[in-house]
Amino acid sequence: MNWSTFLAHQLDMRKQQALWRQRQIIKKNDARTLIFDQQQYVNFSSNDYLGLSQHSAIIKAWQIGLSQYGAGSGSSGHVIGYRCAHAQLERQLADWLGYSRALLFISGYAVNQSVIMALMNKNDHIVADKLSHASILEAAMMSPATLQRFAHNQSDALQQLLAVKHTGKTLVATEGVFSMDGDSAPLGQLQAVARQAQAWLLVDDAHGIGVSGDEGRGSCYLHKVKPELLVVTFGKAFGLSGAALLCDEITADYFLQYGRHLIYSTSMPPAQAVALAEAVRQIRQADESRANLQRNIDYFRQLANHYNLPLLNSPSAIQPLIIGSNQRCLHLSQFLRQRGFWVQAIRPPTVPPGSARLRITLTANHQLADIAQLMEALNEFFNNHADK
Repeated sequence: MNWSTFLAHQLDMRKQQALWRQRQIIKKNDARTLIFDQQQYVNFSSNDYLGLSQHSAIIKAWQIGLSQYGAGSGSSGHVIGYRCAHAQLERQLADWLGYSRALLFISGYAVNQSVIMALMNKNDHIVADKLSHASILEAAMMSPATLQRFAHNQSDALQQLLAVKHTGKTLVATEGVFSMDGDSAPLGQLQAVARQAQAWLLVDDAHGIGVSGDEGRGSCYLHKVKPELLVVTFGKAFGLSGAALLCDEITADYFLQYGRHLIYSTSMPPAQAVALAEAVRQIRQADESRANLQRNIDYFRQLANHYNLPLLNSPSAIQPLIIGSNQRCLHLSQFLRQRGFWVQAIRPPTVPPGSARLRITLTANHQLADIAQLMEALNEFFNNHADK
């Protein structure tokens, strides 16, 4: 088979299975609404949970950072790319989240890849929640270590796997709030089981940081847990991009020596670090926004219960509506778009086969009327398109 035949065959399979993906050019997006192809939609697909991507103080901070540092960092942080803005943000994050050190990465994906590839060797053991993010599972599969996956959020299943002794190190990995199901990990139980087995715990709290816990400190703070490795990302509640690893002194020094993403990637622009520092300040005082988000979550679930919609049991801003069929999920997404709502269809391999869904995400910027109108449209679809 030549290359052209291979590529054409693979793409044709995607289309036949209703798994074809396309990027859309969005003209404007403010967490509540977006403009696509000259039309405005109420946006229920944003991870900008607190609406900080449009916050004037954060925008101004980035502008100040640009005037002070220029547009880029110029190199890896191990060469000349580590500036005062990076160091100050790392200290700010460590102080806020109660760790000795923080290390900045260009993305959450890069953190998980770097941590697992740098730490885990041939005789080591990774035990991850089966619904962990692709960045965790992919890195685990690519590493020399042995990967096992425990039943989702089941600490007893984790305990059974850890009961089998291994000669090397053991790492337990999970998310704080799961990106596709919206539920929370039982972090207290998982940490207790991990410590009993002398394993380290890695928590990716991309969807918990900023929106839960005192001053938005996230899932671990809320559950009174301090994992050895805490990953926080800046593309959700922070309203920007990038990520950080929180850990102790010796672990941070280890990653500075062995973390290939840190050594070989150009560091984030220092102007971005200035904007992120302002985002941290805004998050810490965003109690009103977090209250608005919780109000919207409660109202959404109240109406979903009233209309008897097939939602998963999620207390977070992520509200998955399970459809099952890829084609029907696409049909529902298009139906909602025709009524002025932007809700993206999520299909395999992002979620397991047969569990295609609408991943409805709520933000503090949504109005109650937005939610009520969305639910009326969903109710209309399920009443009138039951067999399509």
